[in-house]
Amino acid sequence: MSSSAPQAPDHRRLTVLCLASYYKGIEFIRECHRQGCRTLLLTSHSLKDESWPRESIDESFYMPDVKKQWNLQDVLLGVSYMARKETIDRIVALDDFDVETAATLREHLRVPGMGDTTARYFRDKLAMRSKARSEGVRVPEFIHVLNYDQLHEFMARVGPPWVLKPRSMAGSMGIRKIHNADEFWAALDQLGDQQSFYLLEQYVPGDIYHVDSIFYERELLFSIASRYGRPPMEVAQQGDVFTTATLPLGSPQAEPLIEMNKQVMKAFGLVRGVSHSEFIRGHEDGKLYFLETSARVGGAHIVDLIEAATGINLWAEWAKVEIAGGKAPYQPPVPSKDSAGLLVSLAKQETPDTSAYNAPEIVWRMSEKKHHVGLIVRSPDPHRVQELLHNYVERMRQDFLAWQPPLDRPNF
Repeated sequence: MSSSAPQAPDHRRLTVLCLASYYKGIEFIRECHRQGCRTLLLTSHSLKDESWPRESIDESFYMPDVKKQWNLQDVLLGVSYMARKETIDRIVALDDFDVETAATLREHLRVPGMGDTTARYFRDKLAMRSKARSEGVRVPEFIHVLNYDQLHEFMARVGPPWVLKPRSMAGSMGIRKIHNADEFWAALDQLGDQQSFYLLEQYVPGDIYHVDSIFYERELLFSIASRYGRPPMEVAQQGDVFTTATLPLGSPQAEPLIEMNKQVMKAFGLVRGVSHSEFIRGHEDGKLYFLETSARVGGAHIVDLIEAATGINLWAEWAKVEIAGGKAPYQPPVPSKDSAGLLVSLAKQETPDTSAYNAPEIVWRMSEKKHHVGLIVRSPDPHRVQELLHNYVERMRQDFLAWQPPLDRPNF
């Protein structure tokens, strides 16, 4: 991009409104400021005192949050009132829970970017599975939790275990593994009138991967595949150290994942932005299945993992993509080709001491979150990364590991 400040068609500074119902996206906000944008932050009143990069924010606005959620009508009215004095050029959701809100605001204010229909493919697990299957992308068998006769037929045809998933939560939140029909119907009794907001899916044992990408004008410009250690759902529900490690760029393991992700993004209509997608390679048949995707960067410090391996910060690049907006050229930096691995865990200690973890390959240590511990290791040798992950997982389980039951809803 040009080093000059980006301008709107009327030659004023471009104004970017960042939605953040969770404390994240700091580098996105900083990059908007570095690029010369007028940068606005809309966040929850309960997050007012977080360490936002205030030197990079021109104005902040705060929404009341009931049970840590925004009322959409209040957001529409509040941002419309804001727009009486602000000419908003871009609206960006920094967290998964804000994607649909941002899309609705774009539709309402006629701001360019992803609208309601496309946003649903990146938030609604039922919509994304249905669209992927219709476009020839392999997915586990699934059914909408809606018609009981059809549910009986599905369970007779697709044997247990199954996975009961909320359609619009993030990550492993609210997901339940179901072992038999009685357990399923009991779960539906608990859901009551909320049943239609869930889907039931075939449980496919396998290795879980994620692909993190940058797209600009429908063209894939950067993509890296990584493999989780234990499946994130198991880590969340049973307790363990969360791990993931990058796969070498251009490797035989990585290429099929990147190609399937390109197929998914084309089907879902992602024009520009970043995506974080998850796939599974089944143990029984060895085939790749699409699990889910999102129009955002990956959570759990995956951004830091990718930056360690490639030198590319997806928050900052996402900001450049949004600012370019299809009107200016964009090209990401040339990635370096190291391998990296990430370990994150809840910790028994309020401020865990990782000084005894002293391998020279350690390039990042978590420090900002109480009762959390995390490390990133980097090496040109992927085998060395795996060796360190294996050793450090065992040590972290002994030294730090704590666990609490997973949340059914976000607790920001």
